[in-house]
Amino acid sequence: MLAVLLSALVGGFFGSSVLATQDEISQHYRIFTSALAAVERDYVEEVPSDRLVYGAIEGMLHTLDPHSSFFNPREYSAMRERQQGSYYGLGIQIQSLDGDITVMSVFENSPAYRKGLRRGDIIARIVGDDGQAVDAKGFTADQAVRLLKGPKGTEVGIGIKRRGYEGLIDMRIERDEVNIVTVRGAFMIDEQTGYIKLGEFSETSDREFGAALEQLKAKGMTRLLFDLRDNPGGALDQAIRISNRFLPRGDMIVYTRGRVDNADQEYRATERSEYIDLPVVVLVNRNSASASEIVSGALQDHDRGLVVGETTFGKALVQSVYRVSDGAGVAVTTGRYYTPSGRLIQRPWDGSFDEYLTYSLRDQSEDRQRSAAEMKLTDSGRKVYGGGGIEPDKFIVGPVEGFNPTRFGRLLYARQAFLDYAGRFRAEGDTRLSDANQALRPLSRGFTVTDEMLADFKASLAGLKIKIDEEAFQADEAFIRAMIHYDIDRELFGIDEARRNLIARDPQAQFALSHYAEANRMTELTRARVAQGRR
Repeated sequence: MLAVLLSALVGGFFGSSVLATQDEISQHYRIFTSALAAVERDYVEEVPSDRLVYGAIEGMLHTLDPHSSFFNPREYSAMRERQQGSYYGLGIQIQSLDGDITVMSVFENSPAYRKGLRRGDIIARIVGDDGQAVDAKGFTADQAVRLLKGPKGTEVGIGIKRRGYEGLIDMRIERDEVNIVTVRGAFMIDEQTGYIKLGEFSETSDREFGAALEQLKAKGMTRLLFDLRDNPGGALDQAIRISNRFLPRGDMIVYTRGRVDNADQEYRATERSEYIDLPVVVLVNRNSASASEIVSGALQDHDRGLVVGETTFGKALVQSVYRVSDGAGVAVTTGRYYTPSGRLIQRPWDGSFDEYLTYSLRDQSEDRQRSAAEMKLTDSGRKVYGGGGIEPDKFIVGPVEGFNPTRFGRLLYARQAFLDYAGRFRAEGDTRLSDANQALRPLSRGFTVTDEMLADFKASLAGLKIKIDEEAFQADEAFIRAMIHYDIDRELFGIDEARRNLIARDPQAQFALSHYAEANRMTELTRARVAQGRR
């Protein structure tokens, strides 16, 4: 197996160049196999050979850059599912929280959705394809996924724990194709402003995005708030197609440079746009990366959209994915992305990658040391800067759902405290708090987070073993109220209702909505370019 795997890697990566350096490669191969043999023979305990080989490949790739990576067969399969936007399963996202397999989200119209599985349910038991019931307590998410997924048309049994119910609720769910929806919200904020939230770029994103634009246009949309916050990227072709929806035919969207054949590529808008006259404000934050940076960078360089928020992550390495032996895969950096004005989006990294990978945890400032070499010009002559993400035209900090909470507030968010609390309103399918607090009334759309609810939430933190920082709690009160409202809305009334109400409280979004005068001026510049025949 080892020889097959290594030969696949060598052949897939290096091609004809291997022949020119065969002696050197053979020597290094002998060194590696000798070290591997010594570990397999003499290490204090027996170690599976795949663990050794996979670890060696990961180590090799980690000497290159933060994004060249190895995928074991399970990881490679999951990565392909995300790219394709569909798979066979139940249609849920799960996470292991304190040893419990907890449902974090249920995809609309999925098998799990149709059976009534809810966000916050705990999968306590899984009946595998062999008919054996397995206690899922202490499982990792990966272990649970392996049992929950399976061929289309087969069934899996689960026993779930749900707040407000004693004992387990048994369900049998038929596995089916699950479409991963990437448009996570599309609605009218007011009579003229449409809003679209894109969570990632998969093979279905442009189709979803186009349908959302059409729906909003039919409702009277005359300007768009395009939310790319926390979007980690994805398929390049989808970023190009979505950019093309706003740019005149012929405009450069992105270009790449590298040293392998076909690494130097230019990608332009090739289709006639139906939304040239639509003013666009693009929301980004420190977790907007890769394909989302390509879109926001292209719209900014062509003065086609006003970019608002935080400086983006700065990931712009071209990753070529190779399938190797036994269903495993590798992603190798083969080039770099540049915006139309020539900006390098990629942020520098240190040798250990620590500073690079913890970027999103650090405080951001509007002030940044910039060199003249990084400065480029947009189509209209505005200054923009490269060398580390896309800098917004209008800066406002907001790392968590548009807010800038203290470390305590971020802890509440990370520990799923708001999700846990929202589960109280789901008990027995109604909209009441637990019977412990009769002073709180049933909820309906447009409810208010009262002082009594805030106190009840505060008391609930004891169950999560979260120590309350009173000063930070007061400082984060607006954020805490907004997140309580958001998660309860998601549970009772759906994601569009939740995000619509959150936008009304979101400081970044409200700041963005106040800058459409500049977005309108940019749209006029594009109209003038098109009228002059500058394609």
